[in-house]
Amino acid sequence: FSAEQEAQALRKAMKGFGTDEDAIIEILTKLNVSQRQQVLITYKSTIGRDLIDDLKSELSGNFEKVIVGLMTPTTMYDVHELRRALKGAGTDEGCLIEILASRNNAEIRHINENYKLQYGSTLEDDIVSDTSSMFRRVLVSLATGNRDEGTFVDEALAQQDAQCLYEAGEKKWGTDEVQFMSILCTRNRCHLLRAFDVYRTIANKDITESIKSEMSGDLEDALLAVVKCLRNKPAYFAERLYKSMKGLGTDDSTLIRVMVSRAEIDMLYIRREFLAMYGKSLHSFIKGDCSGDYRKVLLRLCGG
Repeated sequence: FSAEQEAQALRKAMKGFGTDEDAIIEILTKLNVSQRQQVLITYKSTIGRDLIDDLKSELSGNFEKVIVGLMTPTTMYDVHELRRALKGAGTDEGCLIEILASRNNAEIRHINENYKLQYGSTLEDDIVSDTSSMFRRVLVSLATGNRDEGTFVDEALAQQDAQCLYEAGEKKWGTDEVQFMSILCTRNRCHLLRAFDVYRTIANKDITESIKSEMSGDLEDALLAVVKCLRNKPAYFAERLYKSMKGLGTDDSTLIRVMVSRAEIDMLYIRREFLAMYGKSLHSFIKGDCSGDYRKVLLRLCGG
Protein backbone atom coordinates (compact mmCIF):
# COMPACT_ATOMS: atom_id res chain seq x y z
CA PHE A 1 0.00 0.00 0.00
CA SER A 2 1.37 3.38 -1.02
CA ALA A 3 -0.63 6.35 0.21
CA GLU A 4 1.09 8.55 -2.34
CA GLN A 5 0.18 6.31 -5.29
CA GLU A 6 -3.46 6.13 -4.18
CA ALA A 7 -3.59 9.92 -3.66
CA GLN A 8 -2.24 10.54 -7.17
CA ALA A 9 -4.66 8.00 -8.64
CA LEU A 10 -7.60 9.72 -6.93
CA ARG A 11 -6.48 13.12 -8.20
CA LYS A 12 -6.22 11.71 -11.71
CA ALA A 13 -9.74 10.27 -11.43
CA MET A 14 -11.10 13.75 -10.67
CA LYS A 15 -8.90 16.00 -12.75
CA GLY A 16 -9.86 17.36 -16.15
CA PHE A 17 -13.13 16.74 -17.92
CA GLY A 18 -15.52 14.27 -16.26
CA THR A 19 -14.93 12.08 -13.24
CA ASP A 20 -13.81 8.46 -13.27
CA GLU A 21 -16.26 7.14 -10.66
CA ASP A 22 -15.21 3.53 -11.19
CA ALA A 23 -11.62 4.38 -10.31
CA ILE A 24 -12.75 6.17 -7.14
CA ILE A 25 -14.85 3.16 -6.07
CA GLU A 26 -12.02 0.77 -6.89
CA ILE A 27 -9.41 2.71 -4.90
CA LEU A 28 -11.46 3.51 -1.81
CA THR A 29 -13.17 0.15 -1.33
CA LYS A 30 -9.93 -1.84 -1.45
CA LEU A 31 -8.40 0.24 1.38
CA ASN A 32 -9.30 -0.05 5.05
CA VAL A 33 -10.35 2.86 7.21
CA SER A 34 -6.85 3.71 8.50
CA GLN A 35 -5.33 3.51 5.01
CA ARG A 36 -7.99 5.91 3.76
CA GLN A 37 -6.99 8.34 6.52
CA GLN A 38 -3.36 8.12 5.40
CA VAL A 39 -4.41 8.84 1.83
CA LEU A 40 -6.36 11.86 3.07
CA ILE A 41 -3.27 13.35 4.72
CA THR A 42 -0.95 12.44 1.84
CA TYR A 43 -3.36 13.97 -0.67
CA LYS A 44 -3.20 17.27 1.16
CA SER A 45 0.59 17.23 1.59
CA THR A 46 1.47 16.15 -1.96
CA ILE A 47 -1.32 17.82 -3.95
CA GLY A 48 -2.16 20.73 -1.68
CA ARG A 49 -5.89 20.19 -1.87
CA ASP A 50 -8.49 18.73 0.48
CA LEU A 51 -9.58 15.28 -0.73
CA ILE A 52 -13.02 15.39 0.86
CA ASP A 53 -13.72 18.83 -0.68
CA ASP A 54 -12.62 17.50 -4.07
CA LEU A 55 -14.82 14.41 -3.76
CA LYS A 56 -17.80 16.52 -2.72
CA SER A 57 -17.39 18.85 -5.68
CA GLU A 58 -17.15 15.94 -8.17
CA LEU A 59 -19.80 13.58 -6.78
CA SER A 60 -23.42 13.93 -5.77
CA GLY A 61 -26.40 12.29 -4.13
CA ASN A 62 -26.26 8.98 -2.28
CA PHE A 63 -23.05 7.98 -4.03
CA GLU A 64 -21.33 11.05 -2.59
CA LYS A 65 -22.70 10.23 0.88
CA VAL A 66 -21.21 6.73 0.77
CA ILE A 67 -17.81 7.93 -0.45
CA VAL A 68 -17.59 10.76 2.10
CA GLY A 69 -18.71 8.29 4.78
CA LEU A 70 -15.87 5.95 3.81
CA MET A 71 -13.40 8.81 4.11
CA THR A 72 -14.59 9.69 7.64
CA PRO A 73 -12.93 8.07 10.69
CA THR A 74 -15.26 5.57 12.38
CA THR A 75 -16.02 7.58 15.52
CA MET A 76 -16.51 10.82 13.61
CA TYR A 77 -18.91 9.08 11.26
CA ASP A 78 -21.08 8.09 14.25
CA VAL A 79 -20.78 11.62 15.65
CA HIS A 80 -21.94 13.20 12.37
CA GLU A 81 -24.82 10.74 12.08
CA LEU A 82 -26.00 11.37 15.65
CA ARG A 83 -25.82 15.12 15.08
CA ARG A 84 -27.80 14.83 11.85
CA ALA A 85 -30.37 12.66 13.66
CA LEU A 86 -30.81 15.30 16.36
CA LYS A 87 -30.35 18.57 14.51
CA GLY A 88 -31.68 17.83 11.04
CA ALA A 89 -35.27 18.42 9.98
CA GLY A 90 -37.17 16.34 12.51
CA THR A 91 -35.52 13.74 14.72
CA ASP A 92 -34.26 10.49 13.20
CA GLU A 93 -35.08 8.25 16.17
CA GLY A 94 -34.07 5.10 14.31
CA CYS A 95 -30.53 6.39 13.86
CA LEU A 96 -30.20 7.36 17.54
CA ILE A 97 -31.42 3.94 18.67
CA GLU A 98 -29.24 2.03 16.21
CA ILE A 99 -25.97 3.72 17.13
CA LEU A 100 -26.50 3.94 20.90
CA ALA A 101 -27.83 0.39 21.28
CA SER A 102 -25.09 -1.27 19.23
CA ARG A 103 -21.82 0.43 20.24
CA ASN A 104 -19.70 -0.73 23.20
CA ASN A 105 -18.63 1.44 26.14
CA ALA A 106 -15.30 2.50 24.64
CA GLU A 107 -16.99 3.47 21.36
CA ILE A 108 -19.66 5.47 23.21
CA ARG A 109 -16.98 7.27 25.24
CA HIS A 110 -15.09 8.24 22.07
CA ILE A 111 -18.34 9.41 20.50
CA ASN A 112 -19.10 11.61 23.53
CA GLU A 113 -15.62 13.18 23.55
CA ASN A 114 -15.61 13.92 19.84
CA TYR A 115 -19.20 15.15 19.80
CA LYS A 116 -18.38 17.76 22.44
CA LEU A 117 -15.19 18.83 20.63
CA GLN A 118 -16.97 19.08 17.30
CA TYR A 119 -20.20 20.81 18.33
CA GLY A 120 -19.52 22.47 21.69
CA SER A 121 -22.56 20.84 23.29
CA THR A 122 -22.72 17.37 24.82
CA LEU A 123 -24.50 14.50 23.14
CA GLU A 124 -26.58 14.08 26.30
CA ASP A 125 -27.73 17.73 26.26
CA ASP A 126 -28.77 17.43 22.63
CA ILE A 127 -30.64 14.17 23.30
CA VAL A 128 -32.45 15.78 26.24
CA SER A 129 -33.48 18.84 24.24
CA ASP A 130 -34.65 16.79 21.25
CA THR A 131 -36.47 13.79 22.74
CA SER A 132 -38.93 13.25 25.57
CA SER A 133 -40.29 11.04 28.33
CA MET A 134 -39.12 7.44 28.81
CA PHE A 135 -37.53 7.23 25.37
CA ARG A 136 -35.28 10.13 26.33
CA ARG A 137 -34.26 8.34 29.53
CA VAL A 138 -33.31 5.15 27.68
CA LEU A 139 -31.15 7.12 25.21
CA VAL A 140 -29.48 9.07 28.02
CA SER A 141 -28.75 5.79 29.83
CA LEU A 142 -27.25 4.20 26.69
CA ALA A 143 -25.26 7.36 25.92
CA THR A 144 -23.41 7.12 29.25
CA GLY A 145 -21.63 4.01 27.93
CA ASN A 146 -21.79 2.47 31.38
CA ARG A 147 -22.97 -1.09 30.75
CA ASP A 148 -21.23 -3.81 32.75
CA GLU A 149 -18.99 -5.48 30.14
CA GLY A 150 -17.96 -8.43 32.28
CA THR A 151 -19.06 -12.01 31.64
CA PHE A 152 -20.05 -13.05 35.16
CA VAL A 153 -23.54 -14.49 35.54
CA ASP A 154 -24.99 -14.29 39.03
CA GLU A 155 -27.67 -16.99 38.85
CA ALA A 156 -29.68 -15.63 41.78
CA LEU A 157 -29.62 -12.12 40.32
CA ALA A 158 -30.59 -13.44 36.89
CA GLN A 159 -33.63 -15.13 38.48
CA GLN A 160 -34.42 -11.91 40.35
CA ASP A 161 -34.06 -9.71 37.24
CA ALA A 162 -36.31 -12.02 35.24
CA GLN A 163 -38.92 -11.88 38.02
CA CYS A 164 -38.57 -8.06 38.18
CA LEU A 165 -39.14 -7.76 34.43
CA TYR A 166 -42.15 -10.02 34.68
CA GLU A 167 -43.63 -8.05 37.54
CA ALA A 168 -42.85 -4.73 35.85
CA GLY A 169 -44.73 -5.72 32.71
CA GLU A 170 -46.82 -8.81 32.12
CA LYS A 171 -47.95 -9.22 35.70
CA LYS A 172 -49.26 -5.77 36.42
CA TRP A 173 -51.75 -3.31 35.00
CA GLY A 174 -49.61 -0.73 33.22
CA THR A 175 -45.85 -1.08 32.84
CA ASP A 176 -42.97 -0.05 35.07
CA GLU A 177 -40.69 1.11 32.25
CA VAL A 178 -37.93 2.22 34.61
CA GLN A 179 -37.38 -1.39 35.71
CA PHE A 180 -37.01 -2.47 32.10
CA MET A 181 -34.58 0.34 31.39
CA SER A 182 -32.38 -0.14 34.44
CA ILE A 183 -32.00 -3.88 33.88
CA LEU A 184 -31.70 -3.87 30.07
CA CYS A 185 -29.32 -0.91 29.84
CA THR A 186 -26.82 -1.72 32.60
CA ARG A 187 -26.37 -5.49 33.10
CA ASN A 188 -23.76 -7.45 31.17
CA ARG A 189 -24.63 -9.45 28.08
CA CYS A 190 -24.09 -12.96 29.48
CA HIS A 191 -26.16 -12.13 32.54
CA LEU A 192 -29.04 -10.75 30.47
CA LEU A 193 -29.07 -13.71 28.09
CA ARG A 194 -29.47 -15.95 31.14
CA ALA A 195 -32.18 -13.67 32.57
CA PHE A 196 -34.05 -13.84 29.23
CA ASP A 197 -34.03 -17.65 29.41
CA VAL A 198 -35.42 -17.56 32.92
CA TYR A 199 -37.97 -14.95 31.84
CA ARG A 200 -39.30 -17.27 29.16
CA THR A 201 -40.02 -19.97 31.75
CA ILE A 202 -41.73 -17.51 34.12
CA ALA A 203 -43.77 -15.57 31.58
CA ASN A 204 -44.28 -18.31 28.99
CA LYS A 205 -43.22 -15.92 26.27
CA ASP A 206 -40.07 -14.29 24.99
CA ILE A 207 -38.92 -10.95 26.41
CA THR A 208 -39.31 -9.38 22.95
CA GLU A 209 -42.99 -10.40 22.85
CA SER A 210 -43.52 -8.75 26.22
CA ILE A 211 -41.76 -5.55 25.14
CA LYS A 212 -43.98 -5.43 22.04
CA SER A 213 -47.17 -5.88 24.03
CA GLU A 214 -46.21 -3.59 26.93
CA MET A 215 -44.59 -0.67 25.10
CA SER A 216 -45.13 1.28 21.93
CA GLY A 217 -43.41 3.72 19.58
CA ASP A 218 -39.80 4.82 20.04
CA LEU A 219 -39.48 3.30 23.51
CA GLU A 220 -40.51 -0.11 22.18
CA ASP A 221 -38.07 0.23 19.27
CA ALA A 222 -35.24 1.23 21.59
CA LEU A 223 -35.66 -1.63 24.07
CA LEU A 224 -36.14 -4.17 21.27
CA ALA A 225 -32.92 -2.92 19.67
CA VAL A 226 -31.07 -3.37 22.97
CA VAL A 227 -32.30 -6.96 23.31
CA LYS A 228 -31.55 -7.78 19.65
CA CYS A 229 -28.02 -6.34 19.85
CA LEU A 230 -27.30 -8.33 22.99
CA ARG A 231 -28.50 -11.56 21.38
CA ASN A 232 -27.08 -11.26 17.91
CA LYS A 233 -25.71 -7.96 16.63
CA PRO A 234 -25.21 -9.03 12.98
CA ALA A 235 -28.84 -10.23 12.88
CA TYR A 236 -29.94 -6.84 14.22
CA PHE A 237 -28.07 -5.07 11.40
CA ALA A 238 -29.38 -7.56 8.83
CA GLU A 239 -32.90 -6.61 9.90
CA ARG A 240 -32.06 -2.89 9.70
CA LEU A 241 -30.82 -3.39 6.13
CA TYR A 242 -33.82 -5.48 5.14
CA LYS A 243 -36.27 -2.91 6.47
CA SER A 244 -34.40 -0.09 4.73
CA MET A 245 -34.94 -1.75 1.35
CA LYS A 246 -38.15 -3.74 1.50
CA GLY A 247 -41.41 -2.27 0.30
CA LEU A 248 -41.84 0.98 -1.53
CA GLY A 249 -38.92 3.39 -1.61
CA THR A 250 -35.58 2.99 0.12
CA ASP A 251 -34.49 4.41 3.46
CA ASP A 252 -31.13 5.47 2.05
CA SER A 253 -29.73 7.06 5.18
CA THR A 254 -30.08 3.79 7.14
CA LEU A 255 -28.82 1.69 4.23
CA ILE A 256 -25.75 3.91 3.79
CA ARG A 257 -25.00 4.15 7.51
CA VAL A 258 -25.12 0.41 8.14
CA MET A 259 -23.11 -0.46 5.01
CA VAL A 260 -20.42 2.14 5.73
CA SER A 261 -20.17 1.64 9.50
CA ARG A 262 -20.20 -2.18 9.49
CA ALA A 263 -18.20 -2.81 6.29
CA GLU A 264 -14.99 -3.63 8.16
CA ILE A 265 -16.51 -4.92 11.38
CA ASP A 266 -19.03 -7.69 10.79
CA MET A 267 -20.32 -7.49 7.21
CA LEU A 268 -19.61 -11.18 6.57
CA TYR A 269 -21.74 -12.13 9.55
CA ILE A 270 -24.47 -9.66 8.58
CA ARG A 271 -24.59 -11.21 5.11
CA ARG A 272 -24.88 -14.70 6.58
CA GLU A 273 -27.69 -13.64 8.93
CA PHE A 274 -29.47 -11.78 6.13
CA LEU A 275 -29.53 -14.89 3.94
CA ALA A 276 -30.68 -17.09 6.84
CA MET A 277 -33.42 -14.67 7.87
CA TYR A 278 -34.81 -13.65 4.48
CA GLY A 279 -33.83 -16.42 2.08
CA LYS A 280 -32.20 -13.94 -0.29
CA SER A 281 -28.69 -12.58 -0.32
CA LEU A 282 -27.96 -9.03 0.78
CA HIS A 283 -26.11 -8.67 -2.53
CA SER A 284 -29.25 -9.46 -4.56
CA PHE A 285 -31.34 -7.11 -2.41
CA ILE A 286 -28.98 -4.17 -2.97
CA LYS A 287 -28.77 -5.00 -6.65
CA GLY A 288 -32.53 -4.88 -7.00
CA ASP A 289 -32.99 -1.77 -4.91
CA CYS A 290 -30.25 0.65 -5.97
CA SER A 291 -28.73 1.77 -9.24
CA GLY A 292 -25.71 3.40 -10.83
CA ASP A 293 -22.51 4.21 -8.94
CA TYR A 294 -24.44 4.09 -5.67
CA ARG A 295 -25.27 0.45 -6.34
CA LYS A 296 -21.70 -0.30 -7.44
CA VAL A 297 -20.09 1.05 -4.28
CA LEU A 298 -22.62 -0.67 -1.97
CA LEU A 299 -22.05 -3.98 -3.71
CA ARG A 300 -18.32 -3.56 -3.21
CA LEU A 301 -18.85 -2.90 0.51
CA CYS A 302 -21.15 -5.90 0.70
CA GLY A 303 -18.50 -8.06 -1.00
CA GLY A 304 -19.09 -11.61 -2.14
